[in-house]
Amino acid sequence: MLPMRIFTLLLLGTWLPLEAMSARPFVTDDARLTTEGSCQLETWVRSYKDSHEVWALPACNPTGNLEFTVGGGRARNSGEHGTSDFVFQLKTLFRPLSTNGWGWGLGVGTVRHPEISPGPNLLGNTYAYVPMSFSFQDDRVVVHANLGWLKERETHRNNATWGLGAEFQTTQRVMLIAEAFGDHRHNPYGQMGGRLAIVPNRVQVDLTVGQQIAGPSNSRWISMGLRFTPDELF
Repeated sequence: MLPMRIFTLLLLGTWLPLEAMSARPFVTDDARLTTEGSCQLETWVRSYKDSHEVWALPACNPTGNLEFTVGGGRARNSGEHGTSDFVFQLKTLFRPLSTNGWGWGLGVGTVRHPEISPGPNLLGNTYAYVPMSFSFQDDRVVVHANLGWLKERETHRNNATWGLGAEFQTTQRVMLIAEAFGDHRHNPYGQMGGRLAIVPNRVQVDLTVGQQIAGPSNSRWISMGLRFTPDELF
């Protein structure tokens, strides 16, 4: 079995674009893209009992319906050397999410772990998933669901992956979130928290706490993030 921290990274990598209005701190992706002709940056830290991670994920949408994400993170267990992880992903929509409507799309990508997956091409775990979103009450409640597949390079196993999350707009600037996600081989993970819009539609911060359901205490985490979405860049 993969170490718990590495396995968690593989699961999180399956949904790492995390964006448009669904964005950080969700792991479950949504049926939206970042602004056409612009880019965004999501960065966050996640701390466990014996380890911590730092991530930065820029994403751009130059054509209007093709978002690409290239980013990575650094993780370190107590008393051990840190490891780097890199994410490369493409995402498109077949039906964009609309207010009081629904949408869906497709995402494909790879998560690379050079330190644990040596080789001339550094190929890592590959994945694909279908993001679906459903809007209710004029976007005050939005539900996201993901179904996907992930192939582990180290074990050559194929995993069915899933995610289910909901966002609740409580004020113009505050949103609460709750979600669960995982694969068919392990107990799922869950997290709860919220985000605060410092500058609406431009700058937000978030805070969540989570743990593997019925999992060990060292799977518990707290995460803090920042998302910057500028207006049109090109």
